[in-house]
Amino acid sequence: MKTALPTHPLRTASDLDPLMQAIGDKRIVLLGEASHGTAEYYTWRTTISKRLIQEKGFQFIAVEGDWPDCFEVNAAIKKDEVTYGSVPQLLRTFNRWPTWMWGNWEIVGLVDWLHTHNRQQPVEQRVGFYGLDVYSLWESLQEILHYVEKQGDGAVQAAQRAFQCFEPYGNDPQEYAQAIAFVSDDCQDEVTDMLRALRKQTAQQLDGLADRETKFGADQNALVAVNAERYYRAMLRGGSASWNVRDNHMMETLTRLLDLHGPDSKAIIWEHNTHVGDARYTDMRREDMVNVGQLTREAYGRENVFIAGFGSYQGSVIAGKKWGATPEKMTVPAATRDSWEHQLHQQLAGDNALLLSSELREHKELQQPIGHRAIGVVYRPEFERFGNYVPSVIPDRYDAFLFIDETQALHPLPTHADEHNPPDLYPSGQ
Repeated sequence: MKTALPTHPLRTASDLDPLMQAIGDKRIVLLGEASHGTAEYYTWRTTISKRLIQEKGFQFIAVEGDWPDCFEVNAAIKKDEVTYGSVPQLLRTFNRWPTWMWGNWEIVGLVDWLHTHNRQQPVEQRVGFYGLDVYSLWESLQEILHYVEKQGDGAVQAAQRAFQCFEPYGNDPQEYAQAIAFVSDDCQDEVTDMLRALRKQTAQQLDGLADRETKFGADQNALVAVNAERYYRAMLRGGSASWNVRDNHMMETLTRLLDLHGPDSKAIIWEHNTHVGDARYTDMRREDMVNVGQLTREAYGRENVFIAGFGSYQGSVIAGKKWGATPEKMTVPAATRDSWEHQLHQQLAGDNALLLSSELREHKELQQPIGHRAIGVVYRPEFERFGNYVPSVIPDRYDAFLFIDETQALHPLPTHADEHNPPDLYPSGQ
């Protein structure tokens, strides 16, 4: 590196002051991670989120998780009483592989803090916790059936037809995708009709966030079913189609959540760097792939969006060697030479740091793509140099970067994984 990069120390919560100042009054803050199994990414995002909620009035956290599971957590943390026994018991709802992604002790700390914080707030001002992802096809269908049967409204028949269409596939999304790959006999019409019927029933205006949220939750489950069906149809075709269905769904969900909470609402997003770091400044652009970071900047304006990436030089991580494998603690080797992480390690000599893109743009060498590590839920450390580095123009991909030189694996809860899971579509399983 020709000249030293400007950095800020990163040791305690007070060291985040420059980050808070850089975020200013932005409406959407996206917090990334370079893996789905690293303790420090979760704990630092928790610390940042607490400050955003307390100091800047952010109303909800939306994560790379399934809507039904996260909505169960959302409902629990907004009640005055503790109805779930304990937070670890509550987080057992995350039983789809990778269970450790949201079922871990680091998230226990966040959820416990959110519930304590919320009990001190008026009902309308309680902070939410939502899932943005698209995987929960069958869980969402089941939630819709329970909802419409309880309501006894006109959407019952449409919901039953959609559920019956998927029943022959035994709750296995891969079996559904394979069955319809070469025929036109799919369930697209059924889930679209269900969404239309449900939206007709939930169109009336309601007073109070709790009532609006209940209707919103049912409608969202129907939207998940529609987009999940699209996702699984696109899955076996390969290429960027299924990735784009997924990230567009997450963006649509975020937009709906902001609308639900009103024109002045503010959102915190927790997702992998590959979802939050603007895809236009990576090699994803060559593959016609978009992501949430790009879409939020385009929809809300770059002046209203702040993206913070995370990364580390070495350490350990929780991941599986293949999709659905038993999670294990793996060693993360020293980053490859000339990667972004290696250069930061060389300059900082083992220290952690916060970097702001506004201070990095004058460094011309950073206007060229540099390899930036990405670890997914599927990880083989011995092969990482062949597929775990994303060429990135760092100052444009992010607005800030938090570098932790040596990280440790997060601490999973003992949760049994449901055997029906979407298959691995990408080598790094992001």
